[in-house]
Amino acid sequence: MSRIAKYPVAIPGGVQVAIEPTQISVKGPLGTLVQSLTGDVQIVEEGGQLTFKAANDSKHAGAMSGTLRALVSNMVTGVTKGFERKLTLVGVGYRAQAQGEVLNLTLGFSHPVAHKMPNGVKAETPTQTEILLKGSDKQKVGQVAAQIRAYRPPEPYKGKGVRYANEVVALKETKKK
Repeated sequence: MSRIAKYPVAIPGGVQVAIEPTQISVKGPLGTLVQSLTGDVQIVEEGGQLTFKAANDSKHAGAMSGTLRALVSNMVTGVTKGFERKLTLVGVGYRAQAQGEVLNLTLGFSHPVAHKMPNGVKAETPTQTEILLKGSDKQKVGQVAAQIRAYRPPEPYKGKGVRYANEVVALKETKKK
């Protein structure tokens, strides 16, 4: 059995959990998140906590119990606090500007890049070289951050590009004659 699945998920006040045979939905102050279920995991709600158990003794069911527990824990955190991801732009002339549902990026190309934000993810630009992504779905926020970073990943010689705020880029030495 998964070690992660042994720990129950606490349900804070103001959060409602609805368990159905095919899906689990978590509703809170920041929105509603839904996760589909398979028959491999049994979810029990008791005393303001959710417990997860494998439905059978298969290896897959044990693995899925821990995976589903982590996903539901992230859902509860997402609808109460939310998730955020910070990106920084490093390079001369690299800029970002959030305008509603579109993030406009100037990344040294011959054209500006306009990245449309999906539903549930908001972009803020505190400064021209910082991007702050916020949302209740951890996977969606991380995916949008990865897509924005993919436009111009940090290069290893000068370190120019879009990077995560806590990312360390190992710089290479240039070739000497």
